[in-house]
Amino acid sequence: MADFRTHMLICAGTGCTSNRSLKVKEALEEELIKRGLQDEVRVVITGCNGFCAVGPIMVVYPEGIFYQKLTPEDVPYLIEEHILKGRPVKKLMFSEPVTKKEIPLLNEINFFSHQVLRALRNRGLIDPESIDEYIARDGYAALGKTLSSITPEEIIEEVKISGLRGRGGAGFPTGLKWEFCAKAKGDVKYVLCNGDEGDPGAFMDRSILEADPHAVLEGLTIAGKAVGAHHGYIYVRAEYPLAVDRLKIAIQQAREYGILGENILGSDYDFDIEIYPGAGAFVCGEETALMISIEGKRGMPRPRPPFPAHKGLWGKPSVLNNVETLSNIPQIILSGGEWYASIGTEKSKGTKVFALAGAVNNIGLVEVPMGIPLRSIIYDIGDGLQFGREFKAVQIGGPSGGCLPESMLDTPVDYDSINATGAIMGSGGMVIMDETACMVDMAKFFLAFTQEESCGKCTPCRVGTKMMLDILTRISQGEGVASDVDTLRDLATTIKTTALCGLGQTAPNPVLTTLRYFREEFEAHVIDKTCPAKVCKRLTPAPCQNACPVGIDVPSYVALIGWGRYQESLEMVRRDNPFPAVCGRVCTHPCEYDCARGETDKPISIKSLKRFVADNEKKVGRIPITPVEITQREKVAIIGSGPAGLTCARDVMQKGYAVTVFEALPVAGGMLTMGIPDYRLPREEVEAEINDISMLGVEIKTNTVVGQDITLDDLRKEYEAIFIGVGAWKSLNLKIPGEDEFEGFLDCITFLKNVNLGKHEKPGDKVVVIGGGNAAIDAARTSVRLGAREVNIVYRRSREEMPASKEEVDEAEHEGVRINYLAAPLRVLGKDGKVTGLECIRTELGEPDVTGRRRPIPIQGSEFVISADVIIPAIGQEPDLSFLEKDSGVNVSKWNFVEVDPDTLQTNVRGIFAGGDVVTGPASVIEAIQAGQKAAVVIDNYLRRDELTKGQKIPRPRMLVDLIEMTEEMEAYQQPEMPTLDVEERRKSFKEAETGFEEEVAVCEAKRCLRCDAGE
Repeated sequence: MADFRTHMLICAGTGCTSNRSLKVKEALEEELIKRGLQDEVRVVITGCNGFCAVGPIMVVYPEGIFYQKLTPEDVPYLIEEHILKGRPVKKLMFSEPVTKKEIPLLNEINFFSHQVLRALRNRGLIDPESIDEYIARDGYAALGKTLSSITPEEIIEEVKISGLRGRGGAGFPTGLKWEFCAKAKGDVKYVLCNGDEGDPGAFMDRSILEADPHAVLEGLTIAGKAVGAHHGYIYVRAEYPLAVDRLKIAIQQAREYGILGENILGSDYDFDIEIYPGAGAFVCGEETALMISIEGKRGMPRPRPPFPAHKGLWGKPSVLNNVETLSNIPQIILSGGEWYASIGTEKSKGTKVFALAGAVNNIGLVEVPMGIPLRSIIYDIGDGLQFGREFKAVQIGGPSGGCLPESMLDTPVDYDSINATGAIMGSGGMVIMDETACMVDMAKFFLAFTQEESCGKCTPCRVGTKMMLDILTRISQGEGVASDVDTLRDLATTIKTTALCGLGQTAPNPVLTTLRYFREEFEAHVIDKTCPAKVCKRLTPAPCQNACPVGIDVPSYVALIGWGRYQESLEMVRRDNPFPAVCGRVCTHPCEYDCARGETDKPISIKSLKRFVADNEKKVGRIPITPVEITQREKVAIIGSGPAGLTCARDVMQKGYAVTVFEALPVAGGMLTMGIPDYRLPREEVEAEINDISMLGVEIKTNTVVGQDITLDDLRKEYEAIFIGVGAWKSLNLKIPGEDEFEGFLDCITFLKNVNLGKHEKPGDKVVVIGGGNAAIDAARTSVRLGAREVNIVYRRSREEMPASKEEVDEAEHEGVRINYLAAPLRVLGKDGKVTGLECIRTELGEPDVTGRRRPIPIQGSEFVISADVIIPAIGQEPDLSFLEKDSGVNVSKWNFVEVDPDTLQTNVRGIFAGGDVVTGPASVIEAIQAGQKAAVVIDNYLRRDELTKGQKIPRPRMLVDLIEMTEEMEAYQQPEMPTLDVEERRKSFKEAETGFEEEVAVCEAKRCLRCDAGE
């Protein structure tokens, strides 16, 4: 045999071959010939290496360098660097998931270093198609021992001493099973290997058959000798073509070497093996069904007794073991039962092979000592969960197993401990789930599998699992009732105790364990009609709806536009948002950031479509509003008529309460009318939507200052509930030198309010605005319209961190506003009592601060001056809480915001609630609407039931609009640009800058929607 200095062992298991590992092998051989290295370096194919997630895999010996995700294109560089220059290639090595550090050696990678190999001892080390390589690893030495020096009784005794239990799932002691068959009367007996492996996500048996087929042949032959059988069958599913091919090669080689056939290895023992390809029925994993299938009949289990050890295949004594069990036998015979029993637990000896799959970082085949905690498998070998997500459950035991929560992660992996949890060991499937998994859906998935695979012979399995599946389907579709949970449990318990075979008896396990450990998820589906994991389509809003703070059914109103049903679309919006025209113009549209269409090109223009249906109503005429009938005796007072207060007023009014809104200003609307300029939000749009609220019956008292015209105590005497939604009107100070010394220093909110009240006076020629929010952008663009020649914005972070809407920033720059990013104000400069400029300093971004944004750090020596005659700080606002009398008792935070319970929005004073900017600080219009919506729910519960409940509304689809069949023309649609007035025209007037979509454009844009709400 030639002597090679280097061996390159490349995985040729199913996973790696499907990723072109054989093409990599060909490329390696060609490159070695090209460089004249074919006599120095040998390329060897191996069976499954185990680390399936990173294939194709290659290990280079003698160093043990591990390479992953190889392609044929990598080969020339790898040969050049590693083989010729002796420099292992780092970029092809495995890197640790968190630190990203390269780990060159196989035995230093967590996935491998924590494993103990018995059944998989030859994986990745030998060519599975070479009997000589198996023999070189002590292959068939155990068979030789059984034929020459020990009796069948001694074989069985050694297996009993080892404590080996069946690895197919039931865990019955292997030695005892063999003993029953050996003692059974009969001249003809059979031994069988179960390689059917029908569990979803399981590939343990397949990998062993592909990587080490001779170990299975040897184990099966030893079993035949022990029980007195002369013929064996390997039942393997036909969907495993590579395993079948390698078994055929191994059997042929064994026959050629005299290891199978007559008088094997020169003894007087005859034994041969036949492969029986199964058709893939899950029930044939059950031993009696498997034997009936080999007999040529439909695979269905039969009642026991008699047990197969006495009456099995063709009515003869038979013993069946699975692939993993048999692969352990040669080592037990060769090294002794006590050696095998030296690891594991008292009742579960040796090791167990698992197919680790799901949301874990390291996916693949692992072999671990019995008794290892689940946590160690998932976090030490599996390297934790992908994407840094939180662990939720591990499904162990295949479709007949169970789902265990985080609290069970320290459970030892052995038969008795796992059984005690309600799950089973099974053949070795282990699926890891993170917080994105729905346990109701998982229970339904596994039950659907077992129900589909039920042979139908016994009523409990055939009918019972169908009834359970129907209930789970109803629950997942939002049609479940409270009694369903108990019905599921009762059905599951009955099936477990009455089904004919082990498969039927364990089929309810996924449901029972999810009910036991995740009952709150079932209750959420049944009671709240929501899927916490957002998996069940009928209970889960589309990403856009889920992102909307008020939960508007975005897919439905967009789809209705696509069908030309504009008024229905508008009414859909109004159910959750009383300000569609307002939000169609100034919403920060978080829905668009989560739009699924944005993952392929650009998101749907959801905000602009909302504006379209609101504008369309002006053309066709507003639908008359019917006043709400007062049906409740309690009255509710609202302080402040901004979006939070008015939303709360409308929603409370619709529940039948008399509502009065108190507003200090001469007009209602709060920031909508006083803080947002007309060019963004025309006054008539706000007034029209406020009028709709008034028409319902809400009384709005303007020019009424709480604390002066009426006291809070007066309100408490007359109204049973009070909502404070006064907003945040007081601008914060810069706290820099010169701030209070010079004329020309304007408060941003006062400036915008005066302009909205009609005071259109130029603030100055050179205006500097400080800040990066929408108020700062509004102040700058308003200054341009009032005639300022130069307008600068100073913002201390980069554009990426700027909180203002991107489109508003773009428009400001188009209109000539200069934005100085990464600059912070140092002091106000002045002369003769007037502002002359602002001294600033450049900044750089450091680590994130408490807001999550990167902290700006001044760059010393980078000071500069911006010339200015007016400075407008817009760095934030706080509420004016002067209306709260000292004896009101309402708690106020040190930042001057009203303190509330975040779930109920109630202050520390019973019956007084607050929400919006007065609680959170300056936020968006849609967030203020959400606060009002939430408060209305809480106030209603408080008044009707005298109890406080969470006011957060759970978004869910309101209706399912028919899909529009996608055409090639529709697939070619692109996101339209919002038409605007000419820049020069915009700079000179307060006319609305954006002109809105035309009907044809809006319909085409609506048709771009992918309809995430429609499900499959």
